[in-house]
Amino acid sequence: MSETKVAAFLDLVAGRRGHFRLESGHHSKLWLDLDPLFAEPRRIEPFVATLASLLRPYDIAGVCGPLLGGAFLAQLVAHALALEFYFTERVMLSQNGELYQARYRLAPAFTARIRGKRIAMVDDVMSAGSALRGTYAELQAHDAVPVVAGALLVFGSTGADFFAHCGVAVEAVAREEYEMWLPADCPLCVEGQPLENVAAPT
Repeated sequence: MSETKVAAFLDLVAGRRGHFRLESGHHSKLWLDLDPLFAEPRRIEPFVATLASLLRPYDIAGVCGPLLGGAFLAQLVAHALALEFYFTERVMLSQNGELYQARYRLAPAFTARIRGKRIAMVDDVMSAGSALRGTYAELQAHDAVPVVAGALLVFGSTGADFFAHCGVAVEAVAREEYEMWLPADCPLCVEGQPLENVAAPT
């Protein structure tokens, strides 16, 4: 995707540089505060419309996103496509240093509705893909058929590679390179930079 789309997206969020532990357990030097993303719906509309058009060919029956931002996006995309909307909610397990400790759960009201349906999973940004991986596992556990993972911005290839391996398509409005490391390989740890856990429950 064009650098213009990436720049336009990043203009909607607040970025910080430092040393961050992501939800997946990976470390990175860039963290995006996505809270402002949906504050002005008109500014996000072109991105939502593009993502909806990318997902339309997959013959989906509903759109599911992880709370918070992914669920907001899923509702907007579902509305644009006149489809059902679902969300998952994070349950953070003990952070013991292992990767992908977060689990995502469907609301009980959704579990019967999604059974057997082709579902698009969406999140505002995907890097390692922790939230979408958790959503994918939860959908499968309730006999849904997740066929595509979509994001406004895909950072790097870690999350996208996981879904490619699972045979799930990945669609993105924009893509950008992104540096993140396993904790044991993190150069910021070697330098002794303080680590901020941006995935800690609030």
